[in-house]
Amino acid sequence: MSRQVFINLPIKNMARSQAFFKSLGFAFNPQFTNEQGACMVIRENHSYAMLLVEPFFQGFTKKAIADATKTTEVLIALSCESREEVDEMVRQALAAGGTAPNPKQDHGFMYSHGFTDLDGHVWEVFWMDPDTAKPNA
Repeated sequence: MSRQVFINLPIKNMARSQAFFKSLGFAFNPQFTNEQGACMVIRENHSYAMLLVEPFFQGFTKKAIADATKTTEVLIALSCESREEVDEMVRQALAAGGTAPNPKQDHGFMYSHGFTDLDGHVWEVFWMDPDTAKPNA
């Protein structure tokens, strides 16, 4: 059985957060989505982001919830199929109310940009040349 990844993120407003990520083309698994949490599918049967309203998120930890608009709690890196897909996802995020925390970077073999979602979480999207990502033989 392969491992699955679930990234749990605190959010302030469920409808607003779902609308933002739907505008980027992400779908939600209705089986694990309600008014307290939403299961955003990053890669089917592999990677998910659980968007949890803050009071519900707080039930999973005794620590204070970081205010991602003021502190960096995590950087979420998300691969794309092409440079164009990187640019398009950032364009869609900005159109939906997100911001770009850094300028795009082109290292030749890797191209990246990113956006900050409505709750302040940083999503770094990147494309890497598949020929440079092959393991050494």
